[in-house]
Amino acid sequence: GRVPQGREPVLGGEQVRLEVPPVEPREWRAQALPLDVIHQDSDILIIDKPAGTVVHPGAGNPDGTLANAIIHHYPDLAVLPRAGLVHRIDKDTSGLLVVARTEHARVQLIRALERHAVSRIYLALVTGTPVAGGTVNAPIGRHPRDRLRMAVNDRGKPAVTHYRVKTRFRSHTLLQVELETGRTHQIRVHMVHAGYPLVGDLLYAGRLKIPAAASEVFAESLRQFKRQALHACSLALLHPRTGLSLQWSSPVPGDMKALLRVLEIDRKADR
Repeated sequence: GRVPQGREPVLGGEQVRLEVPPVEPREWRAQALPLDVIHQDSDILIIDKPAGTVVHPGAGNPDGTLANAIIHHYPDLAVLPRAGLVHRIDKDTSGLLVVARTEHARVQLIRALERHAVSRIYLALVTGTPVAGGTVNAPIGRHPRDRLRMAVNDRGKPAVTHYRVKTRFRSHTLLQVELETGRTHQIRVHMVHAGYPLVGDLLYAGRLKIPAAASEVFAESLRQFKRQALHACSLALLHPRTGLSLQWSSPVPGDMKALLRVLEIDRKADR
């Protein structure tokens, strides 16, 4: 099979498969779920999302999402599109998100994201040891055969990811990654494209690779890490009403911290 071009004529005898995206629920209901708000004012919220939480309802996740929690704690946001959410991070990625509390703030934040005026920095633990940092400038689109995945695709949307080495381990590297654009699965796809898949990324990294001579504790720690090792650690923007420059940070969550500790022990043992 292949993805046809627009207006491509059908000659007869072809088998055509149409995939219609699922319709999101018209109304998202409030649910009494925990919400870690690290900043709030009359215009915005900054939320620290735990791994395992979906940002908003969709196919397979009708409720139990961050949006349901937002509407419970801030009922006035139910009138805003997507409960004020102007960007998202993957279910199994942890870290910071900004939420608009007014329509004016929502429009201003969307415009800021479009002109790349919002700084979003992540910590990513990858397999492999890059010599130095770099930039991946490669368009991203839907995978031609697997609709759950994205891929570097010449017909995709422009995507730019900057990364630099923060800590080198024996067989892994902790990277600081900054998004210039915000495509679906962007860091995960770009790191695979660069040859450094994220630890724990079941969708993109393929079969788990245990380093040679790894201790049993090290090997078991890798096996038990069941999500992509990706954390949105820093968010900076101009306030949508006052214009003040603001920045927030989020500490490394416990599961990633524990894995990094094991990697550090392994590195020291190898000296």
